[in-house]
Amino acid sequence: MTTFDNGLTAIELSDQERKALKELSEFPFFEAVLGRRSRRFPVGGEIPGGVLAFKSRKESRPLTYLQRALVLATVTGQTGRHFGISRHPGYAPQFPNYSGSAIGRTFPSAAGFHTTQFFFTDDSGTYFLPTRDDVLDQQLDINTFESDDAVENALNSVLARAVRISDERLYLPREQPYFEGHNTWIGNWPGSLLVVPVAALAQQTLLNIAFFSQNGYVIYDDINDREIPGLEKYRHRLVHFDDPRPLSFVEQYSLAEASAELMTSSYVGHLALGAIGLGGWSFDGIDRLSVVGASGNPQVPGLGFRYDTDERWAMPNPTGRDGVFETFTRPHYGSMRKVVEALAERKFGPGGPFNSAAPGPWKDSETVRGAAAPFDDEFMELLTVQAEYVDETFGKFPGTVPSVWIMNYLQAQHLDTDFYDEKFSPGAYLSTHAREQERWNS
Repeated sequence: MTTFDNGLTAIELSDQERKALKELSEFPFFEAVLGRRSRRFPVGGEIPGGVLAFKSRKESRPLTYLQRALVLATVTGQTGRHFGISRHPGYAPQFPNYSGSAIGRTFPSAAGFHTTQFFFTDDSGTYFLPTRDDVLDQQLDINTFESDDAVENALNSVLARAVRISDERLYLPREQPYFEGHNTWIGNWPGSLLVVPVAALAQQTLLNIAFFSQNGYVIYDDINDREIPGLEKYRHRLVHFDDPRPLSFVEQYSLAEASAELMTSSYVGHLALGAIGLGGWSFDGIDRLSVVGASGNPQVPGLGFRYDTDERWAMPNPTGRDGVFETFTRPHYGSMRKVVEALAERKFGPGGPFNSAAPGPWKDSETVRGAAAPFDDEFMELLTVQAEYVDETFGKFPGTVPSVWIMNYLQAQHLDTDFYDEKFSPGAYLSTHAREQERWNS
């Protein structure tokens, strides 16, 4: 077997796995949607008391290498390049410049912002899995499952991208506040795969400030009931200057968009569980500060994010892990001007959605990408003035919501069908669950 530098084992399909993949590719869409349930009870699990008390007669065991790769590729995978925003009359004849990434993934993102990255943990360790910007060697597409080589290459491209940050499963004490009480018995269970989508909310917010500014609006500080100083200079390019957007609205807007991205990524993974025949569910009952390492308990290092505290804030503010996942914030870039420059580079630099050299889905992608409205020097100043004000006034960016946001997790595990046979009416699981071990040699 081939092993990547990160310790993950490459996929080399057996004849049995090829047959299982053929069945997987033919799994009906509506069976996945209508058969979706949160199936929490795994092999090796136990509910110690109450009306559903049950102890598994089987041992916990991890997913197969192929099952793990399928789940990860479904939740995080790239699927080519998205189509962008086709038209806005206020930009014409230029191409709207909303997007943050040129890459399409298995879940939607508002205006192609794509600020979400992923971490995952299982019995083999804890990993960072970036699929947001750099193109994978082989991407998933609708024809992937027609070729065994294409499946192997696409899955191995995802696995090879992972960065191992620990050789141990993410540690969280099985008690509140680390878990919600109803998840203490099962969350992050031995043998399971736990996928953690993380939204770079600072970047989501900056992208939205750019979006509103490009469309003629500025923000004002409704928390302190004052205008942002220095914006009058840019009135000539802001057709809605006298109708500013409240800061709290823009930041709540960004939080909602990012949460939708997190939720849909875990949801598409949840649909894949039914097709594969795995148990598990999409949920939010793990404390996000504990996951990133900002619980304040040194015995619970989480994902090792740096964070700050301030008497003005109700909670710590994580901003990322140095050298691994760094958000568009002053602690990682040194100044908000550098943050704005990084945003422009992501949009217009090599591989960006508005770099004419980047491949695209259009017949003349070079012309389409090259027609995007630019970030000129004055616009960069306008963004910087607003971003610096928020950072200086509130001590962080964004001002009223976290810089990093976690909402949903996906947990995948082998289902103990004995529990459902004993405690539920027929139909509590799908035929794929009944045949899972047989199909995947798991």
